[in-house]
Amino acid sequence: MSKKIKAVIFDMDGVLIDAKDWHYEALNRALSLFGMEISRYDHLVTYDGLPTKKKLKMLTMERGLPAALHDFLNDLKQKFTMELVATRCRPTFAHQYALAKLRAQGMPLAVCSNSVRSTIELMMRRAALLDYLEFFLSNQDVAKGKPDPEIYVKAMDRLGLQPEQCLIVEDNPNGIAAGKASGAFVLEVASVTDVNLENILAAISHFEGGATC
Repeated sequence: MSKKIKAVIFDMDGVLIDAKDWHYEALNRALSLFGMEISRYDHLVTYDGLPTKKKLKMLTMERGLPAALHDFLNDLKQKFTMELVATRCRPTFAHQYALAKLRAQGMPLAVCSNSVRSTIELMMRRAALLDYLEFFLSNQDVAKGKPDPEIYVKAMDRLGLQPEQCLIVEDNPNGIAAGKASGAFVLEVASVTDVNLENILAAISHFEGGATC
């Protein structure tokens, strides 16, 4: 029997919002106060998609960042991120169109991001996408962030759906791993420009036709 996908769950950064550089810039701005920074290579290969608190713990283990600075740096990074969102985040027609059409077809939509709740809400409002969502989940809503599948499992439970009834849209290795571990189907995208109605509907058709995730 073919599988029927009944909901789409999106990651945010790199999927609905082109914000990878914003997080990179904001964290490095905070770290620079203590003479430290993350290279762009390390950001893309190692840190991309991880919660800020996880990144700071890794910097403590790998480079001796004092653990006592974690809370201060985390708060400062969030402040700097909010400043960047306020000046750079704006609606993208392809995303508005895709989410509007999916909702018109009766498809529940949600966002699951390793970002904090306030950042997600601000980005979704600035991108004019918040009204299309049933809900969003942040790293503050789970005990373990991606690559652990907890956030996606929690979202599917909230939607009242089984994993095989959900399509997850993800762009980075940690998120893709979380999506696959949740048991749902995963549409892997390279950038925000790949997130459009045509590609989402093609993925739904592909997976409903019996392909494995």
